[in-house]
Amino acid sequence: MNKVIVAKTSIVTAMGNSLEEMWPGLSSGRSAIKAIHRFKTDMLGYHDGACVDGLRINGGENIICELISRALNNIKPVPRDTLIIWTGIKGDAPFIESKAEGREGRPPYLANHYREWVCNYLGIPNIGIEINAACASSTVGLAIGAQLISEGSYSSVLVCAADIVSRFIFTGFSALRGLSATKCRPFDRDRDGLSLGDGAAAVLLTNMETAGRMGYTPLARLSGWGIANDANHITGPARDGRGLINSIRSAITQAGLSHEEVDAYCAHGTGTTYNDAMELTAVEAVFGSRLFPFFSVKGAIGHTLGAAGAIEAAISIHALAERWVPPTSGLVNPEERAKGRASDKGQPISGNNILTSNSGFGGCNAALIFEGGVKGA
Repeated sequence: MNKVIVAKTSIVTAMGNSLEEMWPGLSSGRSAIKAIHRFKTDMLGYHDGACVDGLRINGGENIICELISRALNNIKPVPRDTLIIWTGIKGDAPFIESKAEGREGRPPYLANHYREWVCNYLGIPNIGIEINAACASSTVGLAIGAQLISEGSYSSVLVCAADIVSRFIFTGFSALRGLSATKCRPFDRDRDGLSLGDGAAAVLLTNMETAGRMGYTPLARLSGWGIANDANHITGPARDGRGLINSIRSAITQAGLSHEEVDAYCAHGTGTTYNDAMELTAVEAVFGSRLFPFFSVKGAIGHTLGAAGAIEAAISIHALAERWVPPTSGLVNPEERAKGRASDKGQPISGNNILTSNSGFGGCNAALIFEGGVKGA
């Protein structure tokens, strides 16, 4: 089996157009969540989100293309035989909004259109697939990309995603009463919901031979992955955390680790009552009473939907390199089971393995393990 190398990462959020721009804000516990001006929220009980400033529709394209182009600019060029996996989940929400208002415009973009757009933008053949696993989409995409490289089907895979805070999506979460009336507070006993955020990510996976040939310096090794569905409910996670437990255990086993060798955890941590409780249940089931650095970035950059997993993977890899995880922004009064794990302050990492996981509607769960300190070919 081939080792799976993370060769490049590029992310864009409301906190910055690159990880380097974002890291000072993440490290200080700052939040990019603020009042939304992209659309009116007067008739709703919720008004805040983490929107990227300055997004404009250029040349007849749409706002998703503008957002993902910012991430792609920092990752090209890529090998011509790269497989593209598109994992944005909400498609062309602005088109839906314009149709609802009776406005005619450009043709709509489906997921395959975005994947084709990425290939054209990068100047590579149109080879790829699309994945929709709700808010675990790009996590699942990374897992599938890793499997394809590991088994030798492809030597290079680029996982891409972009989602925005649109009126369509915001109104839907408002109807579910899933949004925070203020700002999301992951793992806080007073949490009241999530905050949405714009986000884009591009993560390039390769085998070791390709990394050496292209002159890439490996950022990390994607050593383990797991995907599981809890088959519980269309919007609610299984309270016993069985889907997340299974995906985490699969990732740990594939990485050849014991649970004691996981050194830090980037949690999904949406700030909703049920998600955070489910995650803490899963953590206790897998790791028992063991305490280790544990954090969520959604209080800082919002929930970026399909892009969340790839964004958090990039942040986790950077945290490994820095030997330090950022604080959980918004955390004030930790839930009892989160005490000694999640913190409003940064925490040091003592080892080389970090776990990251995401869960989504429809019972989707996926987990990844990244190993730092990987030397080049």
